[in-house]
Amino acid sequence: MGKLNPNKYFLYKKRFIIGYILLAISFLGLILLVPKLAPVGLSNAEMNSAITSQNLDVHSVFSGNLIDLPYHLLQKIVFKFFGITSYTIRIPSIIMGGLLGFLIVLLLNRWFKNNTAIIASIITVLSSSFLFLVSNGTPLIMIVFWPTLLLWVGSKVQGVKRPAPIWCFIFAIALFLSSFTPYMLYLVILILIYTVWHPHLRFTIKKLPRLPFFLVSAIILTGFGFMGYILLNHPDIIQPLLFSGNFKISGYFNNLKQAFLPFFSWHGVIESIFLAPQISLPATIIAIIGLISTFKGFFASRNSIAIFLILFTIVISGFNTDYAALLLLPFAILIAHGFRYIINKWFDLFPENPYAKLFGVIPITFFLFTMITSDLSHFISGYRYAAPVANQFNSDFTITLSNLKPGDSILIDKENESTKPVAELVLAANNVKPIFRPDLKYNIIEPTHAFTTGETFYAFDKIGSKENTNFTIQKIITSSKSQNADRLYLYTVE
Repeated sequence: MGKLNPNKYFLYKKRFIIGYILLAISFLGLILLVPKLAPVGLSNAEMNSAITSQNLDVHSVFSGNLIDLPYHLLQKIVFKFFGITSYTIRIPSIIMGGLLGFLIVLLLNRWFKNNTAIIASIITVLSSSFLFLVSNGTPLIMIVFWPTLLLWVGSKVQGVKRPAPIWCFIFAIALFLSSFTPYMLYLVILILIYTVWHPHLRFTIKKLPRLPFFLVSAIILTGFGFMGYILLNHPDIIQPLLFSGNFKISGYFNNLKQAFLPFFSWHGVIESIFLAPQISLPATIIAIIGLISTFKGFFASRNSIAIFLILFTIVISGFNTDYAALLLLPFAILIAHGFRYIINKWFDLFPENPYAKLFGVIPITFFLFTMITSDLSHFISGYRYAAPVANQFNSDFTITLSNLKPGDSILIDKENESTKPVAELVLAANNVKPIFRPDLKYNIIEPTHAFTTGETFYAFDKIGSKENTNFTIQKIITSSKSQNADRLYLYTVE
């Protein structure tokens, strides 16, 4: 009987190609299904993001509206073509999520062997924490996107004897655009300092042809010169770029606690937009193994980067609890380190046994399948049925769009704080003139409106008689996803 050679088997020989194909199909499928899997309704942050994007124009940019500018520009473009709906609000995050997933795969594939890279990629891009970023219609995903892009492009520049100028241009543009995301200025400054300090990077810069070097320098200087001009004229926006609007130094450590609680709370759900746990226990254990395994070669760039990103995430999370989402990137790197260590130890136990390579795939495949299905079920059911989390999302905007017809009247009370976000979003949607769908064109009325007998209108709140005018409820529209089921009222003026 001849010696077993796993490479003779088609499935084993083509396992990496098959794995990447299955990953791509699964990932694209989940991306397309995000509207169905996403939390029911919109958070206040999503509604505010949509309002900011719709109100964006040249004047507002020069007036200091720079926070998350690239994301809001993309969202504005989406609204221009498709209008404002619960789905279109999330399209920019879906687009950036697709790019981010692709970048994570490329980055891990560049730093690790195929077997390690594909396992870590599967766990990362099919995880509930990643799916949340993709389904969340806010710029939050950018805090993970920019470091991932910079790391991958940076590896294309640093890892070759003579880097192609195009990668230098992309790195410079990404570096500038990332500075519009809050707290990324800290990372930009650290990258620039590190580039000047590190001898290998200084040598890489010296090797660049003169023209690309000067063009890259011009891009960076022009970009930051523009930002500096805006900041000088509107110094009030410096704080949101460096700290959250309501940040107080006394609350820093409490912010840290609240930021990381969803990531390491395995006993149940908590009141947060993040579904606990954000990182599953098996993934966390593998990441810890990866962390321990990096200590031997700590000063190697790919080993120290994950630890640096964790420290960076801890620092900025004290300013804004939502930005703990950046943990996804260093966890992906540490998970790759962990699996590399486990696989190497497995092969060391059976260095001459071909069956070890062949049958070692079986428990890994079973482990991945169990983790992915469990994580996906956790995401879908958690955001629908875990009350402390589901209550963070409001379905009033969706209910309004599905019940009102063009020409219907709706009462907007701008002074009512409880309904203000959805009211402003309805106003923004009403002002959009999309290319690929009809205008909504509701008839917007205010409390000061002169009501006439027989007039009908919708309202978000119950209202009483006013100035001898009686309002009769004709219809109450409810939501099963809200603690207060009554969400929209149809009135007739008697």
